[in-house]
Amino acid sequence: SCNAGSSENYSNNLDRRNVLLGLGGLAGAVNLTSVPSVGAAPLAAPDISKCGTNPLTGFKPGGSTPTGGDCCPPDSSQIMDFKFPNNQAFKVRPAAHLLSPKYIAKFNEAIKRMKALPEDDPRNFLQQAHIHCAYCNGAYTQSSSGFPDIEIQIHNSWLYLYFYERILGSLIDDPTFALPFWNWDTPAGMTIPKYFNDPKSALFDTKRNQAHLKGVVDLGYNGKDTDATDIEKVKNNLAIMYRQMVTNATDPTAFFGGEYRAGKEPISGGGSVEQSPHTPVHRWVGDPRESNGENLGNFYSAGRDTLFYCHHSNVDRMWSLWKMLGGKHKDITDADWLNTSFVFYDENKNLVRVYVKDCLLTNQLGYDYQRVDVPWLKSKPVPRAPRSGVAKKLIGIVKKSDDVVFPVKLDKTVKVLVPRPKKSRTKKEKEDKEELLIIQGITYDSEKYVKFDVYVNDEDDEEETAPDSTEFAGSFAQLPHKHKGKTSSKTNFRAGLTELLEELEADDDDNVLVTVVPRSGSEDITIDAIKIIYA
Repeated sequence: SCNAGSSENYSNNLDRRNVLLGLGGLAGAVNLTSVPSVGAAPLAAPDISKCGTNPLTGFKPGGSTPTGGDCCPPDSSQIMDFKFPNNQAFKVRPAAHLLSPKYIAKFNEAIKRMKALPEDDPRNFLQQAHIHCAYCNGAYTQSSSGFPDIEIQIHNSWLYLYFYERILGSLIDDPTFALPFWNWDTPAGMTIPKYFNDPKSALFDTKRNQAHLKGVVDLGYNGKDTDATDIEKVKNNLAIMYRQMVTNATDPTAFFGGEYRAGKEPISGGGSVEQSPHTPVHRWVGDPRESNGENLGNFYSAGRDTLFYCHHSNVDRMWSLWKMLGGKHKDITDADWLNTSFVFYDENKNLVRVYVKDCLLTNQLGYDYQRVDVPWLKSKPVPRAPRSGVAKKLIGIVKKSDDVVFPVKLDKTVKVLVPRPKKSRTKKEKEDKEELLIIQGITYDSEKYVKFDVYVNDEDDEEETAPDSTEFAGSFAQLPHKHKGKTSSKTNFRAGLTELLEELEADDDDNVLVTVVPRSGSEDITIDAIKIIYA
């Protein structure tokens, strides 16, 4: 359900589901453990003894993927509270494409030993994959928070990677082992590292898109390949990174997404990096020969591909990079978020409860990231043409949003003129509040890969407007996943307009032309409203 019924609510929402996608913290950042509680509705760790079975019901996998089973981990009668290890070795997570042969062999051996563990061992490879499946496919409810009829829907967390990394290190008796990150945000790292494609390696997975094993990743993947050259793909990828990490991530709400508190439905609006590149990369790797894009292309099966962990290690890294940009890129002080807890099995098979407030800093957790170039910081999209006055000349041709009968169905391209509450804002007004495009109340089929693209003041053919053009405002994307008792979800999309309108020389315009183009699974999507706010 949508918790963003008004602009006031939307601007104050903070979604831990999306915070956890990229959260790793920045070494030296301010510790926020002393923030007093104001909401008193933190999400409590699930009771895994009440894990629901068969959350995959509704998916009908083809090929060799089993249809039965569930995502529930082994139960434990005892839960330990997390404590920082004494005298822990500091680890540096390396870029996957820069690994030495020795490190590749070590990584392979660790995964090999994890796969060889007994099936009922919580450290076993498939049991670890079940963690992601259970948190993402309705296996847990908020019973520990007093809401047994509302499911927990939390995408992968940095805590998950933290314990996964510790398990791998313990299996090869190397406390310095660190999980590599797939460095898809730099040209040299935009292909799947070739050692993942060795059939004799434990890192290999048969269920990957065979056409993408050697190609340049598409960070804006629509579910089908385009005729773009590798050079064009790299250029577009860097532009997408700039758009999602800078233009559309001006504050914590933009980067992390909408709120998720105890007693609330699980999805209220994703963060910028979750929309793209996170979700399109999942689908780009997933195997189209499988009915649901297994493995990486579907939430329930994603953890069965070792590349998943390197993908999310880089998503984790995005949090650290985002904080380094300064300005409003700061830690969240919401007490409910700080007191949210989760449970994971550690390297000693102990079930451990971890609070977010204890784990904000990567240096306390004992890891950091290899320093590599960040070329997307210098890859700001450029306008195809000045776009001042575009909306004005389309009055009477394209409907204003106030004249549109919502909800509208996205079975075809939607164009609408959206009025701006205020134009020609001062520099200080822009610094205080971002101008935001909000697409509100997006209802979609959660069992499909869903994606649409959004353009601003683009009166030309949107098929010709690439992500490296300023007119491209961003994408909405969702990976297939399950909810108990329903197949549809409702959420929101937001994009930053302040910088974009300046670049288009349209800062003095009264209206903005917004174009929404369906790309994948959009035939059943409806939209409740399109508006502009300041937050």
